[in-house]
Amino acid sequence: MERVRLGMIGSQFAADLHLRNLSKLRGAKVDVPAVASKNKEHAAIFAKKYDIPNYYDDYRKILERKDIDIVDLCVPTDLHEAFSIEAAEAGKHIICEKPLTGYFGKEKKEKKVGLAITKKVMLKETMKGCDRVAGAVEKNKVKFMYAENWIYAPPFTKLKSLIKVSGGTILDIRAEESHSGSHAKYSRRWKTSGGGALMRLGAHPVGGVLHLKHYEGILRYGKPIRAKSVMAEVGQHTKIASFVKEKKKYIVSEWEDVEDWGVMVISFEDGSKATVFSSDAVLGGVRNTLNVYLSNAVVNVNINPHNALEVYAPEPHIFGDEYIAEKLETKAGWNFPSPDEDWVRGYPQELEDFIEAILSNREPVSGMNLARDVVEAIYGAYVSAEEGKRIPLKKE
Repeated sequence: MERVRLGMIGSQFAADLHLRNLSKLRGAKVDVPAVASKNKEHAAIFAKKYDIPNYYDDYRKILERKDIDIVDLCVPTDLHEAFSIEAAEAGKHIICEKPLTGYFGKEKKEKKVGLAITKKVMLKETMKGCDRVAGAVEKNKVKFMYAENWIYAPPFTKLKSLIKVSGGTILDIRAEESHSGSHAKYSRRWKTSGGGALMRLGAHPVGGVLHLKHYEGILRYGKPIRAKSVMAEVGQHTKIASFVKEKKKYIVSEWEDVEDWGVMVISFEDGSKATVFSSDAVLGGVRNTLNVYLSNAVVNVNINPHNALEVYAPEPHIFGDEYIAEKLETKAGWNFPSPDEDWVRGYPQELEDFIEAILSNREPVSGMNLARDVVEAIYGAYVSAEEGKRIPLKKE
């Protein structure tokens, strides 16, 4: 195979992000024959923007095409499981956005799923969903690429190199993704999001810390160091009475049955710990940070924000329409724009790895095992927060 032929399923934010970061590979290592979106007008606009010759309002048209090798699933999380299984059965390799899947309710009457169903049931059912996807992928001998950009971000890959040469033991990891809240309506209810801040935001840092301990284990013992148990707390900070009374709100506050704040402590087999924070109530733009405390070194990873470029403006209009940073409330004052935000967050590196995995018939750096482990850790955290105790994670 000289070039991978990719079919895009979805035409919104994530699809735009992926196609933008595939631009340098198109024509050399990848072709994009078609895009599908449930809204045909959106599909047509997307196809024109990215010079894609065919567009559909039915994703199954992508799966039916013989000239498609891999599908890129940039669709809502509640569709990941079903679409992944169908793609595998059609013999297509899969790129799947994070997280792999979740619990979204089984009956229409379950309107507030987050309040109606115990988290223990959610964990059990969600892991069955993960197993169904893994089974379809294995049965049909296709590759599954889990789109976790954190582990491809240049600051993160440099961290791995430093860990390797230091020979030190990872004792403590502290990771966070937070911002002022998603404006997407689906994110506000469990039935369409599968969880709140821990699920939507926490998936990134959880994936990062699980991957690091896996990497350390391979270096040190020839096998991964697995997560052993999890403890967690969740909250709805936007329901605090004094905040509710505030007339002007700078953060999203319309959360229904999902948490807007969460913290989880992951304990690993070797006795080390990782603490993951996620919040939809943090001002100042997106925070993607990772602090690693080794026995002989400390490494602080600042994916967002970082100070490669610092700018100041006394008033927000001065920088006009120029992009500064994601989720930033104002362009006034000191800010930290990234010269190439996609690159520093690892998106082009992630997609190149996926394409190379197909071309060279190898496994991607981020695959099914990480996707499954992330979901198990997060839903284990939900059980912990509900039951107020440490939750053991199953070993494979």
